[in-house]
Amino acid sequence: MLKHRPHKQIFQGVHGALASLFDQSQPFGRLALVHVFQAMGSGLIAISLAGSLFFSISPNAAKSRVLLYLVLTIAPFALVGPALSPLLDRGRQARRTSVAIANGGSALICIGMARNIHDVLLFPEAFVVLVLAKLYVVARAALVPQMVAHGDDLASTNAKLAVLASLAGFAVMPFGLGLLKLGAPWVLRLAVVMFGAATVSALRLPRPKRVTQASIEGDQRHATYSEVAYERRRLGLPVYSGGVLGAVNAMSVARGCVGYVAFFLAFALRREHAATWWFGALLVASGAGSLLGSILVPRLRRFFTERKIIILALCLIAVGALCAGLVNGRWAQIALTFVVGIGPTAAKAALDSIVQINVPPALLGRTFGRIETRLQLMWVLAALVGVLAPVPLRIGDGIVAITCVLGLLVYVTSGPRQRELADRSDVEPHRLEGN
Repeated sequence: MLKHRPHKQIFQGVHGALASLFDQSQPFGRLALVHVFQAMGSGLIAISLAGSLFFSISPNAAKSRVLLYLVLTIAPFALVGPALSPLLDRGRQARRTSVAIANGGSALICIGMARNIHDVLLFPEAFVVLVLAKLYVVARAALVPQMVAHGDDLASTNAKLAVLASLAGFAVMPFGLGLLKLGAPWVLRLAVVMFGAATVSALRLPRPKRVTQASIEGDQRHATYSEVAYERRRLGLPVYSGGVLGAVNAMSVARGCVGYVAFFLAFALRREHAATWWFGALLVASGAGSLLGSILVPRLRRFFTERKIIILALCLIAVGALCAGLVNGRWAQIALTFVVGIGPTAAKAALDSIVQINVPPALLGRTFGRIETRLQLMWVLAALVGVLAPVPLRIGDGIVAITCVLGLLVYVTSGPRQRELADRSDVEPHRLEGN
């Protein structure tokens, strides 16, 4: 299937993403620049918080602080989901403006976090930053279809953004780790610069002038959420097509595996008093896997639908976890982290494409808000299990494998139901996932 050598495949994927970034004459290139700066800022925040919440204190204290942080990561979606997401569906400028506000607000909050890194104020400030980060994620996902040329493959487009985010994370990591030796506040000050650059770049985004035909049909172009929801329910259909819901369910399993593996292994290494470089190896493996997963999506799209890419991703995670459990040992867990980086990243690009194709523009902001809320909830719940229920490495790997197999079976067997929904729909039947 993949005729080129792996290193050529990686080079072509990176080259394609960078070419889009450097082409600032195109709307997508400008959005890609915003995404790079935002990814750098988010990576620096993660480094600063890891230095202050995880490594600088005892394991027991780290567990309590991490648990508090995990709970805080759920709370922003209570605001972004029902309160802010509907605003993204009001007017052509709402999503573009939200991208600028999210980055500008993050820059301002990072200034406060740098001053209060060892104070109780750090947690409410981290909460606000998380709200703004999730607002950006939702707004950017809803904005992508308006920033690409008609006929472009949306899965590949989403994958390019993921490739650029991974490259940005790798590029900024040495600077963040270097500044961490001077103190976490210095890392956050660099994040202020990155978010400031993202804000300026967001102001250069073109005003959306059209809605892609891949997302609409007929008079749904200007329909409100209530009108679209009412019409679909009148036809006996769910508000979102069965293909969207099935893909979200499958992606929830994959995202849960990411959260579980990350925190399960992190605390397992701390219990074993592993050297710091092992944690660095986990981060590198996860980042490299995410980069490779994003690079593979455009190539996979030549042979597979978005639905099949999600199925392949779950299969890969299940096999990787099974092999890691059989081999056992720390290096096997590093390899599992790499695999868990590949699968969910590729699946997320496919999921975003499914949503962007099948959901009418009037629902995109609200839909991505609800999807990101669910994915984050699954990530946090799985991470909590990894923190609160320590088990041997081999058993943890088995949990991941069994979970993915069950999720895969549910998704595969949901295909007939999705086709039935597509046949009943007169909204846009040929676009519903599951064909």
